[in-house]
Amino acid sequence: MSNTAAADFRPKLFSYHWLLVLLLCVVGALNYLDRMMITTMRFSILESIPMTDAQFGLLTSLFLWIYGILSPFAGFLADRFPRSWVIIGSLLVWSVVTWMTSMVTSYEGLLVTRALMGISEACYIPAGLAMIMDYHKGVTRSLATGFHMAGIMIGQSLGFIGGWLAETQSWNFAFSLFGIVGIIYALVLIVLLREAPHDTAEAGPATPEKKKPVAFITSMKDLLANRNYRIALFFWGTAGIVSWLVVGWLPTYFKEHFDLSQSMAGVYSTGYFHTASLFGVIVGGFLADRMSKRHPKGRIMVPMAGYLIAAPAIFLAANTDLLFPALAGFMTFAFFRVFLDANMMPILTTLIHRRQLATGYGVLNFISCLIGGISLYAGGALRDMNVSVGLLYQISAVLMIGIAILLWRLKPRE
Repeated sequence: MSNTAAADFRPKLFSYHWLLVLLLCVVGALNYLDRMMITTMRFSILESIPMTDAQFGLLTSLFLWIYGILSPFAGFLADRFPRSWVIIGSLLVWSVVTWMTSMVTSYEGLLVTRALMGISEACYIPAGLAMIMDYHKGVTRSLATGFHMAGIMIGQSLGFIGGWLAETQSWNFAFSLFGIVGIIYALVLIVLLREAPHDTAEAGPATPEKKKPVAFITSMKDLLANRNYRIALFFWGTAGIVSWLVVGWLPTYFKEHFDLSQSMAGVYSTGYFHTASLFGVIVGGFLADRMSKRHPKGRIMVPMAGYLIAAPAIFLAANTDLLFPALAGFMTFAFFRVFLDANMMPILTTLIHRRQLATGYGVLNFISCLIGGISLYAGGALRDMNVSVGLLYQISAVLMIGIAILLWRLKPRE
């Protein structure tokens, strides 16, 4: 490419790579909204399709199990084929499944659509984050990821719309509406979404070996043979334990420890908490980009510092009988903990080869889902043994210090 051509190209790329983040923010929001809203319309669904609480819980568990198990394979697809195809295909299929859910009239039908939802949604996150890495180099990588993660959090927080539509219209209407919205948006992305030019993707020297497609088993062996990646698996899994323990039991903690009503406990444990996380994931990305200019481990140092701040914050929050100091502690935890969420994929780009990025993140997704299920069950088992939620949070604080130590042990390639 000539110098003139390169000069003409850069402004277009600069405008498009942030447009890409915006486009994928909407996909991420729909991804989490479509999966979450079923939990907010429980009573409306039960009125038309009677089931036990265990059966209703299985709807989410089945989704989580399939989503987690297929994540590594879904990531491999995004490394093997154009990421835009995987993203659009995933969005289109899960939106059709969401629309199909509106026509279900039996419990078995709901199980089938939740299983299909798990299959189709598993393909998005690894492909979406890897595509952002293709367009965003070092100076904007973490902030771009942070904005995308913020889109996901917005999708989570909008889950209440499903319950509202179920009450004012019907639960079938809610699934039909968002299914159609997703289908239309997939058609829009066919026009707007395009692969990153070769010179923006960090593919390294174009050797014949790198051009040859890598088999899934070979890719997995390469990843697990990488010391840095094994450390990443360990601290990401540990971070999953902390996240699920804290978020899963926070409403119970506020209700029991401070004698709040169920509704007020929900406000303190979700409204304030997730708002702090939303700002934290963006700030964490911004700070990491700035720090990466000054230090080769800048993207590692920022989440490490975040965990070292979040650990004493949650420890103190779990050891006070005063509501507002506890709330401040949990909000501080929520703000700083997600620094890692904004930087996990950017960190991964410094540990493994670009052609394995989506596969590598897919395996991390699998670990997160596996750990999530185990943590929630273990937390309940400990509660049955009269272990207080406060003690679980103190254990979480110790685990976070361990995560910070593991982060520092990483040795980036770049």
